[in-house]
Amino acid sequence: MTTVGVLGATGAVGQRFVQLLDDHPDFELSVLTASSDSAGKPYREAAGWRLDTPIPDSTADITVRETDPAAIPDDTDLLFSALPSGVGERVEPELCEAGFVVSSNSSNARTADDVPLVIPEVNADHLDLIEVQRDERGWDGALVKNPNCSTITMVPTLNALDEFGLDRVHVSTLQAVSGAGYSGVTSMEILDNVVPHIGGEEEKMETESRKLLGEFTGAEVEWHDAVVSASCNRVPTLDGHLENVFAETDDDPTVADVAAAFEDAPTLDLPSAPDPLIEVFEDPSRPQPRLDRMLGDGMAVAAGGIQETETGVQYNCLAHNTVRGAAGASLLNGELLAREGWL
Repeated sequence: MTTVGVLGATGAVGQRFVQLLDDHPDFELSVLTASSDSAGKPYREAAGWRLDTPIPDSTADITVRETDPAAIPDDTDLLFSALPSGVGERVEPELCEAGFVVSSNSSNARTADDVPLVIPEVNADHLDLIEVQRDERGWDGALVKNPNCSTITMVPTLNALDEFGLDRVHVSTLQAVSGAGYSGVTSMEILDNVVPHIGGEEEKMETESRKLLGEFTGAEVEWHDAVVSASCNRVPTLDGHLENVFAETDDDPTVADVAAAFEDAPTLDLPSAPDPLIEVFEDPSRPQPRLDRMLGDGMAVAAGGIQETETGVQYNCLAHNTVRGAAGASLLNGELLAREGWL
C-alpha cells in the first residue's frame, strides 16, 4: 500500500479527500495536517465534519499534525494538498524540497512553466514535466496540480472537440456555493439571487484550459492557441457546476459528430477514473446539478443540449465541483503518479 497524507485536512476539500480515501484499494491514509489551532487534536475533534457520510472510523482518531515538513514522516509516499493558495504557495515548495511528492488542488503555481497541470484522461503525458521541474529547482520531490473546478468541468469536452479544429470558446458558468467553501457565500448573498462575479475565476478558466490542452514538447508545454472567454456566476445550488459552452471550430461537426466525440473520450484503468468519462444526454433539459452531479461517483462529466451553430457547436456540461472538480481530481492525479512510477 502507498502511504499518503492530506494537507489542510479539516477544510471542505480536505474532508472530501478523507472521504474519498476511505477504503481506497491502493492508498493508506496515515497523515493529516491542519493549522496550529487543530494540531495535536484527534481528527474527529478538529474537523468539524460536514459531509453527508459519517467520518471514517479509520481516520477519526488520527492525531492532526502541523503543516510543516518536519512534522511529516519521511516514509509518506504522497501528499494531497487542500491548502489555501496563500499557504500552499509557501509550504508546497518546502515539502517538495524536502523530498515529498505533492498532488495539489490549491490554485497557486497552476500555470507555472515547470509545474504539470493535469487531467489524466486529457494530458497524462504532461507529468513528464516533473523531470524539468526537478532539474530546474534541484529538489527530489514533485509538485503536480489539478485545475480549477470550473475548468475541469469544461476541458474534457473541449479536448474531445479538438479533432474538429477548436478555435474559440465562450463559456458562462452557473457555479455551486460549495465552490466558495463552507463560509464563502452567506445565505443573505445567495438566496433568491445570482452573483455574476467570482473573483479570479474567469482568468483561471481562460488560462488553465489552454495549458491543459497544450502539447508537451519534452522541455515545456506549448499552450493551445484557442481563445477562451469566460463569464462566471454563483448560483444557489449546493454542489455541481453547470456550464453553457459555445465552441467555434474550423470544421462543421453535426450534433451526432459531437455526441460521438464526447462518448469516445478516453477512460483510464485507475481506481477513481469514471467510465464513461463524459455521459451524453439526449434530453435537452439535462444535465442538471441535483440529478446528475454524482454520475460516475461524482467523477464523470455530463453533457447535453448539443446544438449546431453557424460557427461550431453549443452545449451544456456539468461536474461535481468538490469531487471531480477538487479532491477527486487530485486523487486521480495521485493514482496516475503511482502507476507511472513517480512516487
